[in-house]
Amino acid sequence: MSSASLSSRTPVAPLSLPVLLLMAVAAGLSAGSNYFNQPLLHSIAVHLRVSDAAAALTVTLGQVAYACGLLLLVPLGDKLERRGLAVGLMLLASIGLFMSGFATSLGLLIAGTVMTGLFSVAAQTLVPMAATLSDPQRSGRAVGLMMSGLLTGILAARSVAGLLSAVGGWNTVYRVAGVLMVAVASVLWFVLPSSRNPVPQSYARTLRSLGTLLRKHPRLRSRALIGALTFASVSVLFSTMALMLSGPVHGMNDVQIGLVGLVGVAGALMASVAGRLGDRGWVQQVTAVSVLLLALGWVFLWLGGASLGFFLLGMLVVDIALPGVHISNQNVIYKLEPEARSRINAVYMTSYFAGAACGSALGALAWRHGGWGMACALGVGLAALAGGALCLDQRLVARRR
Repeated sequence: MSSASLSSRTPVAPLSLPVLLLMAVAAGLSAGSNYFNQPLLHSIAVHLRVSDAAAALTVTLGQVAYACGLLLLVPLGDKLERRGLAVGLMLLASIGLFMSGFATSLGLLIAGTVMTGLFSVAAQTLVPMAATLSDPQRSGRAVGLMMSGLLTGILAARSVAGLLSAVGGWNTVYRVAGVLMVAVASVLWFVLPSSRNPVPQSYARTLRSLGTLLRKHPRLRSRALIGALTFASVSVLFSTMALMLSGPVHGMNDVQIGLVGLVGVAGALMASVAGRLGDRGWVQQVTAVSVLLLALGWVFLWLGGASLGFFLLGMLVVDIALPGVHISNQNVIYKLEPEARSRINAVYMTSYFAGAACGSALGALAWRHGGWGMACALGVGLAALAGGALCLDQRLVARRR
């Protein structure tokens, strides 16, 4: 029998807390790498002598590359050895970061951004891996811890990029992140156990199975819809807050706007709480409360158009609500078919980030036609639709009972 077969059948001790924390850092670093450019677009345009619109193209292409990675690379977690896959993806993402960090032209920056976006889906291979290798009674806690790291990375990326740009230029954050990515990936290789699906299948069959899983599991569809609508609502905020905060009422610069984003980090840390509550069987309640908090947060954000205090409060509430919904969703979908967790995660996360892309586009449109008030109305509307999707999910639960 091959060593691969032996490793797939030999029981593995549950992951320790220090290893889970390191995986959470890796997930945050990987996911956050896609958000460095957002507060730096003007500096990039000036340095590379291109228009702001051309520099903004890197944001769109990075999101498209990430979506492609979710569809094409994340399902490999159910086929390949998971430790090698995660570490390999992180090392490839680090190459993209270095390309961006030493870019002397827009073309090279775009190439680095696309490469980073494509391979930074390493974060989405680590989350189901943590659920698989953790104590089954504490898988929700493990997922919550991972998502705390991932969301903290996303929310802190803009602030870190803005601060490092003030110290050493716009490309400093890419160089620092590249070094950190290599270092964390190297440590993960030595501390993570070897793990693979005991019944792997061909890559073509793996991709075809994504549609099969979506048809087979109604709650995968309902929870994917809830996630997409929730992240769409929050993306309306991300796509318009800088425009509002830099306007005549608040008059903030890029570094100040980046620091405002740190408020959301406190909310991201609540992801582990949502995971613990999910382990106790309170998934539906956590989701409902989180959706209500999302809607309430938009009320505070609307008042924040004239008061920075209300804006900070609204942002904190929204960033508590987002991981609450997301962790609850993952708590549900990972139990649908444990041997297909990576593929189920690929389906869910593709829907999740598709919702984000739509929310960003709709947010920009709302701002253009109605300013901050229209953007807030859109955010509340998307939160209400997420509540409707939750009612559908609740019916599925009742029907199963």
